[in-house]
Amino acid sequence: MPFTTAAVLAAATLVGLAILARTALTAWNGWLDLQRQQLARPAEGTSHALGMIDLSDIKERLRKLEAIAAGVDL
Repeated sequence: MPFTTAAVLAAATLVGLAILARTALTAWNGWLDLQRQQLARPAEGTSHALGMIDLSDIKERLRKLEAIAAGVDL
C-alpha cells in the first residue's frame, strides 16, 4: 500500500503539531511553577514593619468605609 504525498504531508504536519503542543505545554507548566515560587517566597526588602504599616492602612480604610455605610459624615 503506497503512501501518497498528501498522506505523508498530513502525517508530518500532525507530528509537528504534536511536538509544538507538547513544547508549549512544558513551557506553560514551567512558567506556572515560576509564578508559584515567586508567590510562595516573601518579597525581598520587605520587613515586618512594612507589613504593619500596610495593615494599619487597611484598617483605616475599613473604618472609613464603615463610616460611609453608616451614614456618618467624615
